[in-house]
Amino acid sequence: MTAEPLSDRLRSTSWWFRSADGRQTLWQPPNPALSVWLVTVVLEWLNLSAAHASTVEGVGHGALVVWSLDEVVRGASPFRRILGAIVLAVQIAVLVHG
Repeated sequence: MTAEPLSDRLRSTSWWFRSADGRQTLWQPPNPALSVWLVTVVLEWLNLSAAHASTVEGVGHGALVVWSLDEVVRGASPFRRILGAIVLAVQIAVLVHG
């Protein structure tokens, strides 16, 4: 069995969105870091913790940094690794330009 040429893999939606074992990896249940981030989004949206808004925002940014680093390192598909890298770059830019 010969390996598929790189140019063919790059054009294949299956390669971008499936793990090495063939599972679709575009969407999966949230992991703990994303769950923390979602809680911070809800808290910010509901404005329930106005006195601690900067803390909630910081926890949200931290959760996204953790999630994105995990995706860059262990992402199940090329799409997930690239998405992690993009989110990480945006979070770094937000934190630097704060």
